[in-house]
Amino acid sequence: GLPRSLAQKLVLQTMEGAIAYAKESNEHPAVLRNDITSPGGTTAAATYKLEEGRFRNVVSDAVWAAYQRARELGGKDHKVGPSTLR
Repeated sequence: GLPRSLAQKLVLQTMEGAIAYAKESNEHPAVLRNDITSPGGTTAAATYKLEEGRFRNVVSDAVWAAYQRARELGGKDHKVGPSTLR
């Protein structure tokens, strides 16, 4: 692999570029993703694996857990969100 410092620099620059592009485009992120995803390409393969592993659900559950914990720490009712609908 790459040296850690170089890998970190490349990741940060990639993220900065993606964020800048998303801000300037005024398109929905899904449109941007579809625009750069070639059928059978590397992005499609990576996206498939993320979805297969329920990445979207894991991230959503993590955000809700943090929100609920923040409400608990703030003394607010934490019985809100998707888990209360199950």
